[in-house]
Parts: sequence; structure tokens; C-alpha cells
Amino acid sequence: MTIVAIIALILLLIGVYDLIQKKHAILHNFPIIGHFRYLLETVGPELRQYIVTGNNEERPFNRDQRRWVYASAKKENNYFGFGTDEDLDHQSHYLIIKHASFPLTPPHQGEPSYQPDYPLPMRKVMGAKRGRAKAFRPASIVNISGMSYGSLSAQAIQALNQGAKLAGCLHNTGEGGISSHHLQGGELIWQIGTGYFGCRDKRGRFDLEMLRDKVERYPVRALEIKLSQGAKPGAGGILPKSKITKEIAEIRGISLGQDCLSPSHHHSFQNEDELLDFVETLSEATGLPVGIKTAVGELSFFENLATLMESGTRGVDFITIDGGEGGTGAGPLVFTDHIALPFKVAFPSVYQVFLRHNLNQDIVFLGSGKLGWPESALLAMALGCDGLQIARSAMLAIGCIQAQRCHTGHCPTGVATQNKWLTRGLNPEDKAHRFSNYLISLRKELTQVAYACGVTHPADIPQRQFAILNDALLERPLAEVFGYEI
Repeated sequence: MTIVAIIALILLLIGVYDLIQKKHAILHNFPIIGHFRYLLETVGPELRQYIVTGNNEERPFNRDQRRWVYASAKKENNYFGFGTDEDLDHQSHYLIIKHASFPLTPPHQGEPSYQPDYPLPMRKVMGAKRGRAKAFRPASIVNISGMSYGSLSAQAIQALNQGAKLAGCLHNTGEGGISSHHLQGGELIWQIGTGYFGCRDKRGRFDLEMLRDKVERYPVRALEIKLSQGAKPGAGGILPKSKITKEIAEIRGISLGQDCLSPSHHHSFQNEDELLDFVETLSEATGLPVGIKTAVGELSFFENLATLMESGTRGVDFITIDGGEGGTGAGPLVFTDHIALPFKVAFPSVYQVFLRHNLNQDIVFLGSGKLGWPESALLAMALGCDGLQIARSAMLAIGCIQAQRCHTGHCPTGVATQNKWLTRGLNPEDKAHRFSNYLISLRKELTQVAYACGVTHPADIPQRQFAILNDALLERPLAEVFGYEI
């Protein structure tokens, strides 16, 4: 047998194995060729050190961030050696968390208080202030943010929902409605967008009876009215026709063969007063906590909302603030880069409105926008977040490689596409465990930092134990930077 024949046989065997195995979507979808991706990833640090980019230069998520998610999801070593590679002498706006001189010792395996899944329930009960019939305390402070079936593949939605069940967290449906892929055991937050997908009549208007029927049949724990999101603030949702299948069209109640463009505003209400009426209508019909999700532009909306809520007769149960840097969906460049305030500006601005109206303890505040890493999550909680909604880091955990082709229908890992050739490489059962591993690792590190700071829950770390360094190595307290104490 010639050398060429031997090589051809070896490549054939590798190709067959790649097609049969179900752990790596890249290898399944791109047999043989996909191995070069993993080879380059392995030698990437060495290559970048000399000829390409550093670990902290890639965007929207740098190499260190992605490596931490991948390693956590696979239960591999997610530690980093040889100290930080951050240039602390010349960093601007760099977060420092001050540990306690006498830290607490976290529970270890074998001790009665040790819980291997680090549940970290929220401090507040969602819906308690308004006396909702189905008020509840979320079992996890970290939950899955809104990503629709259509934007993501059926396999990706299945993986996330199964992973939500394993990790004990909530799964936000996104504005595309509830599909069979959302019913893998994980509990849901049903997001109601401007298109009212899944609860709309033939004219595209909101249908309360349809919503009530599905709430009774499906494991829905809360309803979230989406006003806008970080990817397309003020523009409504966009699902290209290339990603719309017959199943997706039926779930959404839309036509095949044309882009799905949800309106930029709701038709069921036109102002803050009518919004609160709509909130109360939904809760009276379902008994569920009802909240809103929005990116932040003008603040007069929140001032008006808080003023109307002061009487205590009507109100939202939770508010999800999405930073302008959010982006699981596709959008025009000017919207993704320049519309809506970034989370670190948006959230304190909104929180302080409700603080001034003495309503901050009545509402569960959720944050979204690149918060799926321990330091970002801890900062968000120090600013007043009761819980965190994660999206792109969840996508990374189930196989996303940041190819940034979400809007084309050609996601190489099968996460953000409806292409059957590409989605067949994504194994929901395997990826569900990877998502669960990642989420538990995140909660574990949040817990570890809390104990290092002398408290048992990350939401209890005082704001004084956070500081911001500038490039002159001057430290500014968080309260001074953001203008308030929590």
C-alpha cells in the first residue's frame, strides 16, 4: 500500500469518526477540516504572542473570556496561570473587588451545608409586593435571557431548556413564542414582544385567551413584556426569511417566504398609564408576576412609570434592563453600536429613579448585557441587580465560537441557524450538560468571591468593597463613580 493510500485511508477513518461522533458540532459539520480549528485554538496563545492579537483584544468577547466559558462548560481546568495578563498600570475603568481581611470559609464537600450545584436563590420574591397569586422566589440569580426559537435552532433551544432544568434556572423564551423545544423540563419566562408571537390573532393583535390557555398548559413562571432590546433598541425584532421554517411560521402565526419584522412599538398600549393597565390585565388573567424588558434611551419613561406606581394600585413586578452592548439578535450597525445606553450607565440611571420614589425594594431588578462572567455579574449586583439574564455566554457554553454569522443563517456550529446540515451536529443532550456546567461554575465563583468578601451571598457584598481604577492608578469608590449608595 502506497503512502498516499495510507494517508487517504487515515483521512477516511477520521472523517467517518467525525460524522458519527456527537460531542463536537464543528467536527460533525466539517469533518477533517474542523480539526484545524482545534489545532489552531491549541497553539493560539503562542501564535498571538508573536504575530496576532493578545488575549484581551478580541471583541465582543476576548479569548480569556471565551476560554473560561468553554473550560467551565466542559468541566476542564478553568484556572489561569502565571498571574494576570491585564496591564493594571495603564487600565482605565478597571474593576477591583476588595476582599475582607477575615474572609469566611465556604462549605466543602462532605459538610452539611455543601451544595454542589451552588443554587444561589434571589433575595426577593417576584410578585410579592403586588400580591400575585403565583408569586415565587427564583431559585437562581443567574437565568437564561430571551433568545427566540427562530433566531436560535431547535437543537440550541432544546439544549438550553434541558440545561435550565439541570442547573435549576429559568429559561426566557424570547419574543418568538413557546415551541415544543422549550418544553424539555426547564421552567419559562414567556417574553411578549411587539409581534405578540404565540398569543396573537389573525390580524396580529394580542389575544388574551390564547395567552391564558398556554400559561395553563406550559411551565410558565412569569411574563415579560419586551419594549426593546440591546441588539435593536427602538427598531423591533428582525428574523430573516432564510431562518423561517414552516414550524417557526406556525408558532409565530406569520407567513413563509418573507422577513419577520415585529413592530417598533406595542399596539396594546400607547403610554405608561396604559402599560400598567396591560400589566394588571395579564396578571389578573394568569396570576403570574409580570415585568418589562427594555434598553434605555430617554429616562422620562421611567420617571412617569415610577410616579404612576407610587399609589400602589398598579405596578410591574420586575424590570429587566438590557445594555446597549447586548446583541444575540442581528441589527443595523448604527443601532448595535450607537443606540441605547450601555449597561453600566443605563442600570444605575433607572435604579436611581425608583430609589428616589422609594420603590426600589418593591421591584425585582434584572440586568442583561455581557454579564455572564463573575466580575461583570458582581458589579451588576453591587449596582442593585437582584438577578442576571445571560444570552451570548450561554450560546458559547453550547458551542458558539463567536463566528458572528448569526444574521446570515450560516452559523457553523448549528446554534444560530435553521440549516439542517449545520444543526445536525449540535447534540442537545451533550450541550445541555455543558450549559449546566457553565452556569454552576459561574454561581460557584460568585459564591467564592462572596465568601472572600466576608458574606455568604454575592448580592450582600457592600458597595464599598468595589472600586474603579483609572490609568493613573487612582481608585474611585463605586458610589462616587455611579453617584449613589445602595
